[in-house]
Amino acid sequence: MSRFRLAPTPEQEQALLGHCTHARYVWNLALEQWAMWSVGRRRYPPRFMEQARQLTEARAASEWLRAGSQTVQQQALRDFDQAVTNFFAGTHRQPTWRKAGLYEGFRIVGPQARRVERLNRKWSRVRVPKVGWVKFRMSTRLADARSYRVTRDRAGRWHIAFAIVPEPIRGPGTGAVVGVDRGVTVSAALSTGEMLNVPALTRGEKARLRKLQQRLARARNGSNRRAKTKAAIARLKAREADRRKDWVEQTSTRLAREFDVIRVEDLRIVQMTRSAKGTVDRPGRQVRQKAGLNRGILSSGWGQLVQRLEHKAAGRVEKIPAAYTSQTCSRCRARDREARESQAVFRCRSCGYLANADVNAAVNIAAGRAVNARGATAVLVAEKREPQLPTSA
Repeated sequence: MSRFRLAPTPEQEQALLGHCTHARYVWNLALEQWAMWSVGRRRYPPRFMEQARQLTEARAASEWLRAGSQTVQQQALRDFDQAVTNFFAGTHRQPTWRKAGLYEGFRIVGPQARRVERLNRKWSRVRVPKVGWVKFRMSTRLADARSYRVTRDRAGRWHIAFAIVPEPIRGPGTGAVVGVDRGVTVSAALSTGEMLNVPALTRGEKARLRKLQQRLARARNGSNRRAKTKAAIARLKAREADRRKDWVEQTSTRLAREFDVIRVEDLRIVQMTRSAKGTVDRPGRQVRQKAGLNRGILSSGWGQLVQRLEHKAAGRVEKIPAAYTSQTCSRCRARDREARESQAVFRCRSCGYLANADVNAAVNIAAGRAVNARGATAVLVAEKREPQLPTSA
């Protein structure tokens, strides 16, 4: 997926927003049809072919729908159909209602997605149905695309993402194996002893975000002050997301180039980040703590890192069961839940081995289940360094 910044004119921006509105409207109509179905009914909810026929009838009856692009509206139905298929397959969450200002975007597929022209070294343009030629900033070389998606984030920035299958990165051919332990305090700890962290907001940015959130809580609903405050918060959040994506791209590229086999924990992030609110009859416990943990997991880019590794190091990423990797000594293989003295310190009570807890878990992940009779790892991992123990303030 190659993503670039769009630079539409004010007139083109209004047309793009119209496409987003039509796509969101059609998606929500399809969601309403699907939500009315329940287990036990004889008739199943309509799927894409039937909904496409209903869309044709709706366009004939509604001038507002007819004024939009049929390609955009049909693709919204196809995207919803794929979302339902993914939900029943157990790979994605249930499709949800799309709100204005939060899920703004549409997709173009087929021959129309190939209407791209290079203007100069920095700029190109793409032809969007019923909008015309829209310029975008070309930051990397673009191969043939099968489709593209136009999106607008909460900060008001427009992007275009082309669906391109990237060429995988070749490994070094040395047989080196690395284990990656993902965490909240340390985003990614490597079995080499290196610990990597996602760049977060600076201290000044965090202070400004806190003030903006307090201002938003005092603002009146529907006021201009509230709208401006939400836009300022969105810009800070977008800056944080951009840094996280850049970190994921650089880290995944580096690991794909330096190691032939990359082993990570097999984590079910969707289940791990579910809310703990519960229901009215059975309310959840420690909801605020669980919400903070969920934010920490999502801000560390766990899923994005593994996804990009699987793209760039295709066939060289192995998922290892996560059970007991943080409780097992990487030197003597003794398992002891009391060995992890704190978040950062692992001290084996059998052999006395002292290490950083995250690095110790990463070495276990690198070893996988392949250990020799003496309990040593049977993979090429770098010599473990001294643990980085927490210092007193």
